[in-house]
Amino acid sequence: MNFRSARRYLHAVALAVFVLLAAFAVRAAGKSLQIYFIDTEGGQATLVVSPSGQSILVDTGWPGFESRDADRIVAAAKDAGVTELNFVVITHFHRDHVGGVPQLLSKIKVGTFIDHGENREDSDVTREDYAAYVKAIAASGSKRESLKPGDIIPITGIRAQVLTADGERITTALPGGGDENPYCVGQPPAPVDNTENARSLGTLFTFGKFRFIDLGDLTKQKEIQLVCPKNLVGTVDLFLSTHHGFNQSNSPAIVDALHPRVAIMNNGAKKGGSPDAWQTIHDSPGLLDLWQLHYSIEGAKEHNEPDSFIANPEGAPDAGHYIKVTAEADGTFTVLNSRTGQTKTYKK
Repeated sequence: MNFRSARRYLHAVALAVFVLLAAFAVRAAGKSLQIYFIDTEGGQATLVVSPSGQSILVDTGWPGFESRDADRIVAAAKDAGVTELNFVVITHFHRDHVGGVPQLLSKIKVGTFIDHGENREDSDVTREDYAAYVKAIAASGSKRESLKPGDIIPITGIRAQVLTADGERITTALPGGGDENPYCVGQPPAPVDNTENARSLGTLFTFGKFRFIDLGDLTKQKEIQLVCPKNLVGTVDLFLSTHHGFNQSNSPAIVDALHPRVAIMNNGAKKGGSPDAWQTIHDSPGLLDLWQLHYSIEGAKEHNEPDSFIANPEGAPDAGHYIKVTAEADGTFTVLNSRTGQTKTYKK
């Protein structure tokens, strides 16, 4: 092969590679964001899978129960085509959020754990769970990083920005935020919370025009500081009810200001789903639907959605049904109830 022929050959190879890469990029750009709200019976485990295939698990549910919660997380990961977790975010060090870490690490590889820093709560149980968390990470070889408000979790394909951590919040408004919040008017003062709940690491996930917020168990005083007197976040498409739908959280000042189109409540049958918090979310201006992981016994018929919007309804066996959201970059998203197979799509 002479020089000219070789050059033509190399040019053809380069062009073919470029075309293949371009085609791959187009296919990747067309992929969706997947979010699994996994049933941990009143704990939290939310799996976020980027269109790139990278993953973030927010919290790990409870310990014990013969690895029930770890098994449910791994099953959701398998359904999403995930074989290892790039990141696990621990919002705070309460047992229903961090307790499942040792069992999870025995079943799936984790690249990096992300949290708000050291445990701040003066409680024997929380100190015990925090120590077990630190020990499990050290034994696994996973990395650990502590982030602060404004930091970005480096996941490809979406933007995952920390809003709150260790009792602090962002101080600069995000794009679309910064306006005076009329829902702050008349809000009663919220009590100081010295537990780990108030130090929850909260995250805003953005994929194109789609925005999803998860504030862990952040309680009212810290919620209000995030949106009053100015709403630093702006509006969202999808809101995970804070603190499992308990009334120590979910102030109207934040729920109404975020103006979600859809809310998901990760309550258990006997944990979360407080009637007044349920009502606040249900009545939020512009809300189209509220989906629940469980029927709330405390809420009774008056403060629960119809069964078609509940993954695990009243009297059903402990089957661990989840809710899944599939979102597109144009802001359209679809909610699936895994128990019924029912889906509902929300256009932007």
